[in-house]
Amino acid sequence: MPILSLFYGLFCYLSFLASFFYLLAFVGDLGLARSVSVGPVGAAGPALAVDLGLVALFGIQHSLMARPAFKRAWQRFVPAHLERSTYVLLSSTALALLFLLWRPLAGEVWNVRQPLARLGIQAGFWAGAALVVTSTFMVSHWDLFGLRQVWANVRGTPYREAPFRLTAFYARVRHPLMLGFLVVFWAAPRMTVGHLVFTLAMTAYILVGTALEEGDLMRNLGSRYAAYRREVPRFFPLPWRRAGATAGREKQLGTGPRTPAPPPGPGGPSAP
Repeated sequence: MPILSLFYGLFCYLSFLASFFYLLAFVGDLGLARSVSVGPVGAAGPALAVDLGLVALFGIQHSLMARPAFKRAWQRFVPAHLERSTYVLLSSTALALLFLLWRPLAGEVWNVRQPLARLGIQAGFWAGAALVVTSTFMVSHWDLFGLRQVWANVRGTPYREAPFRLTAFYARVRHPLMLGFLVVFWAAPRMTVGHLVFTLAMTAYILVGTALEEGDLMRNLGSRYAAYRREVPRFFPLPWRRAGATAGREKQLGTGPRTPAPPPGPGGPSAP
């Protein structure tokens, strides 16, 4: 029934919100009893194996389910309008397992004690979080997390993917959403060994995930995306490039779909 699909989609979206905000608290050590740096510390070898396994589990789920071939096979069991919501829910579940089973590793890599420097790093953390959220609305937030798909089903209208448009941040870098996550992971006044393991593992996953996503985009958009990739850097904006240099390509690129996987909250990499 369409109304049940709507409630399911809303539940999956709420699971994303919960896991995303918990991720910020987990990585930022924001008062949780268990976080990336806080919790029982055991032997380093087993803890490292568990932690890397948890990141790998999330990465495999997040990237495998975002691939077009998997989506086609998956839709034999899950209705097309619920595919995205189910992906978001399972991504949230994989993150919840990581939060629950993560084993902190002892030792500090750095600890910035100067108050203004700490404040600046913390400001960077929240700026990265804001970039993540803002970027989702630039590629259609509601498509990204499955709500527009279930709403189209409720209304009985065909669903069409949001087009790939060069808007704001996407005219400066190809993956602003993932850039936001990189800032969140690295902007830590106190970096423990466990936090560094998490950050390095997630950075590696973002590099792999965005490469996979770009392969899909090249197949979908061909030379149009190849031109965009030549002109716009992957993560870090070039200060000497004019912001409007690629704006004229918005209409040209807009004929192909781009609905990246949700962030490494449940719903990223972009999907990776």
